[in-house]
Amino acid sequence: MSTMSLEVKDGVHVLTLTNNEYENAFNLDVTREYLAALDAVEAYEGNTSLMITCLHEKTFSTGIDLNWLMSSGPEMPATFVKSLETVMYRLATLNVPTVMCLNGNTYAGGAILACGADFRLMRSDRGRFCFPEVNINIPFTELMVEMIDLLPNKHALKHMALTGAAYTGEECKQLDIVDEIFPMDTLQSQAFELAKSLAGKDRATYTTIKHSLRPKILAFAEAYQ
Repeated sequence: MSTMSLEVKDGVHVLTLTNNEYENAFNLDVTREYLAALDAVEAYEGNTSLMITCLHEKTFSTGIDLNWLMSSGPEMPATFVKSLETVMYRLATLNVPTVMCLNGNTYAGGAILACGADFRLMRSDRGRFCFPEVNINIPFTELMVEMIDLLPNKHALKHMALTGAAYTGEECKQLDIVDEIFPMDTLQSQAFELAKSLAGKDRATYTTIKHSLRPKILAFAEAYQ
């Protein structure tokens, strides 16, 4: 069963998460779909951008599907974590501008992945952004530490990482966790307009500048390319 769809609209690649029943949680099949989508964007000829959004009005992503993971075989955790980290690395270093449209709760792995986007827009009236790992006894991996460190506000990052604090859209805007917030009825269109404006940037120049700002992420290239 497909958990997302990718389309090109006005020069923008729009990746829409559709796994509402499981709140767009990550399992191995989901990470493989992400990687296939990122492959398609990378292979696209010409300038473009990527916008990631979802159909769920309450939840963008709750992170790892822990029930699935715990019911999998003993070798699955290592295989899955490597696949999930590859998605995170690939998004953070993708050779096009990236916009994350967060129209609901963005937790754990979903929040970590969102940190890898160039721009984050969030719903103003509903949803929380949270790293709950400290409360569910799942420490960050080395790559995940560098992913969340992409957030500019280190004071807010410390509190989120060490207390599991969950912030609203308004709080996220005040703390520079997201770039802008909008009500639900305009969030999607605003995110698309941003992605459309970025799609006109010279791809090679944009990527070179982005990579120069993320040297610690690029240090993982050998493991995840």
